[in-house]
Amino acid sequence: MSNNAVYQTPLASRYASPEMAALFSNATRFRTWRQLWLWLAKAEKELGLPISQEAIEQMEQHLDLTEEDFKVAAEEEKRRRHDVMAHVHAFGEVAPAAAGIIHLGATSCYCTDNADLIFLRQGLDLLLPKLATVINKLANFAIEYKDMATLGYTHYQAAQLTTVGKRACLWIQDLLWDLRNLTRARDDLGFRGVKGTTGTQASFLALFNGDHEKVEELDRLVTEYAGFKYAYPITSQTYSRKVDADVLNAFASFGATAQRIGTDIRHLAATKEMEEPFEKDQIGSSAMAYKRNPMRSERICSLGRQLTNQAKNALDTYSAQWFERTLDDSAIRRISIPEAYLCGDVLLRILDNVVSGLVVYPAVINRRIRDELPFMATENFIMRMVAKGASRQDTHEAIRVLSHQASAVVKLEGKDNDLIERIKNDPFFAPIHDEIDSLMDPKTFVGRAPEQTVKFVNTEVKEALAPWQHLLSTEVSQLSV
Repeated sequence: MSNNAVYQTPLASRYASPEMAALFSNATRFRTWRQLWLWLAKAEKELGLPISQEAIEQMEQHLDLTEEDFKVAAEEEKRRRHDVMAHVHAFGEVAPAAAGIIHLGATSCYCTDNADLIFLRQGLDLLLPKLATVINKLANFAIEYKDMATLGYTHYQAAQLTTVGKRACLWIQDLLWDLRNLTRARDDLGFRGVKGTTGTQASFLALFNGDHEKVEELDRLVTEYAGFKYAYPITSQTYSRKVDADVLNAFASFGATAQRIGTDIRHLAATKEMEEPFEKDQIGSSAMAYKRNPMRSERICSLGRQLTNQAKNALDTYSAQWFERTLDDSAIRRISIPEAYLCGDVLLRILDNVVSGLVVYPAVINRRIRDELPFMATENFIMRMVAKGASRQDTHEAIRVLSHQASAVVKLEGKDNDLIERIKNDPFFAPIHDEIDSLMDPKTFVGRAPEQTVKFVNTEVKEALAPWQHLLSTEVSQLSV
């Protein structure tokens, strides 16, 4: 049946990178199972179990599955209703010398759980450099626009000025926390190792005739083969599903960050202060040809919402586990874990595309400042009048009256804010008439925003990105997403 005739997750078929889609493919999953069986057999042989070198060599020669292997496994699973045993059978057919020792002493979760932990780690290894790249590009953007004054907003109402670069630092700081959280989640990952059906290692103790030291060494050897620093010392049949929750909570937090950034860009696009990249032949609307919809940022918000909600699945799955394990974790984890990684991958691809081509419109920003700055400048006017000997209360009242008049012109007549002209024409303010223009310089309203931006990028950002610097020096390809 054609791929066009069956449902496929858009995360894999439409959005995700080839490397992330491949990581969670059947080919990678079942090859990893075979690799785990090989590691187990090698360790068991090294510790004295009667496993032939021929068996090891045949296993090594058939780690990659052929289409015939997949067919054999599918037929066996249909008959046995057990995916792990189906693949034990398929592996044994191509490695007959090993057929009797594949999976020796192990439970199904030796394959499935250890493989999942490998995928959790490898997936983060793919994602973390992409997140570092997004942060690096935003940091360059922040430095470029560190001095450009822009309206700040509180309650989505015009507030004291900030700079375009300083606002980008708000996004960067949150992404740095995501980088920290995801790095910690990656580095905290352990291996389930060789633990047996309920985590007691009873089957391996029987294999080694009660030799506890050999059982511990078997666990250590297989963990070392897999490249993990340690194995969880206590497991049930599975590793604790709290591990999944820990990882997906870090993903969920990043999803929320992505939504926040996408929402800010969408608002700025609505006011025409900033836009995401818009390609030459891109169509914004099928009906309204003039539109430049922020579709990338909208997609970021949409997929960020999906990613954030995956944490609930992981927490619910963990809390629903009974004693040494129940199987109600299986189906949902086959969906929620790959989709979280695919979704995170997609978000980083789109964020990279957006921050690589953000378009800033200084003329629009300056116009909006001019519309609002007169009201913000009134405190400066009051202070200067008091310095000239005027009463603060009298000055405040004069400013209040003129401000309300100007506000009425803006709101009721739709005209420009004329407060400055009113002040310049009012004899009460004659002592500062020659200072009004200098008191209206936007640069005097941004405080330490430029200095904060430079210091933040040169300290916090630089330190956080140091482990990734060898990757950031190379040019990142611009993706059309």
